[in-house]
Amino acid sequence: MFQFLRPDPVKRMKKRYNAMLEQAMLAQRRGDIRSYSMISADAEALWGEIRELQRTQQSK
Repeated sequence: MFQFLRPDPVKRMKKRYNAMLEQAMLAQRRGDIRSYSMISADAEALWGEIRELQRTQQSK
């Protein structure tokens, strides 16, 4: 009934994903390629989780 009051986990995860991409970009600009690649890999893993969560929400 009050589903509109629940926080949206996808929205929170997308916000974290965007922050990770920004961190990766800044690491790349600093020339820290190792950190850039690690953060990018973590961000891609998070994106996979987001897509899976969206799929499960759509199927309900």
